[in-house]
Amino acid sequence: MPAPTLTSSLLRPHRTYRLAVSAAFLLQGLCFSTWAARIPTVQQQLGLSDTELGGVLLAVPVGSMASLPLSGWLVARFGSRLLTVLGLFLYAAFLPLLGLATTIPLLMGALVLFGLASNMANISINTQAVGVEALYGKSIMAAFHGLWSLAGFAGAALGTFMISNAIAPLPHFLLVAAVVISSVFLVRPYLLPADAPREADAPIFVLPDKSLLLLGVLAFCSLLCEGTMFDWSGVYFGKIVRADKDLVGVGFAAFMSTMAAGRFVADWFADRFGRQRTLVLSGLLEAAGLLIAVAFPNVVAATLGFMLVGLGVSSVVPLVYGAAGRSKTMSPGVALAAVSTVGFAGFLLGPPVIGLVAGATNLRVSFTLIALMGLAVAALARRSDID
Repeated sequence: MPAPTLTSSLLRPHRTYRLAVSAAFLLQGLCFSTWAARIPTVQQQLGLSDTELGGVLLAVPVGSMASLPLSGWLVARFGSRLLTVLGLFLYAAFLPLLGLATTIPLLMGALVLFGLASNMANISINTQAVGVEALYGKSIMAAFHGLWSLAGFAGAALGTFMISNAIAPLPHFLLVAAVVISSVFLVRPYLLPADAPREADAPIFVLPDKSLLLLGVLAFCSLLCEGTMFDWSGVYFGKIVRADKDLVGVGFAAFMSTMAAGRFVADWFADRFGRQRTLVLSGLLEAAGLLIAVAFPNVVAATLGFMLVGLGVSSVVPLVYGAAGRSKTMSPGVALAAVSTVGFAGFLLGPPVIGLVAGATNLRVSFTLIALMGLAVAALARRSDID
């Protein structure tokens, strides 16, 4: 009897699954950007210094890294559809806890839970995306990540509106949580019902080989920059750019808009000019944008700089994930898990490190150091065989 395949278990047209997974990326991005947009408000409410905020933000990677083995095992045991629903439900449900926190210990506890749910959603949704991409037989990962970024832009815009109208984080978070939770149960029936089959004795997680490790480091450097922009762009505009209160979220919105737009053209651009050249250009744009914001800390120049950063980071992770899925040494799922784990560490660890460095020096020094990560992306891409 032939082994079951992913295609044989499908009951709906491929486009239906693609739309459902797209919705999952949108909901995940909305949850994260809702929190990111209100970090300056929470910092002000609790009276946190940059160093203290950096320490508090360490709670997110603690929760995320703690959930890595659990999330991988749960996805392997119960499938990515169930874990996508559970991960998004918990991600949204824990969001209001961040608005309820009135002390540093309470906020850190809520952020640990938020980080745990974040990683559970991230692993399961990307597993769904790998399955849908396999159905189409072509690269569509960048478009999925573009939708995540688009949701991030929407979340940033909503956050700017809430801040300008003096709406506290808690009602803001409750509104978004209600939207996400109701939406995820509407989407659930249309997610992929089964993942690509894996061998019974195949490990859930393995260390990447040399080529995959290089991809992981590429993702690490770019995601470190991306994570910094999520958590610190608003603080940078408030403290360094000294933007008016109503304009504090403009930098984050500018970054998110170009990151989203870039991801919708990343597949075409890479096919036209080559993946390696695309990655080199991406790293240079990241570095240039950050250095412009550091050298010229005014609203116009910093906004332009953040737009270049968003364009730079837009293609790195989708191209790296796509290359990992084509690995000749590991199955696509295992390779993707290994590379995304290395890369995701940068996304989680970058913001706390920025806070610690800023406490010892200032945010302009911190952002200059992050610019070096962009240069590292360009240098590492030249050594890769991603094409």
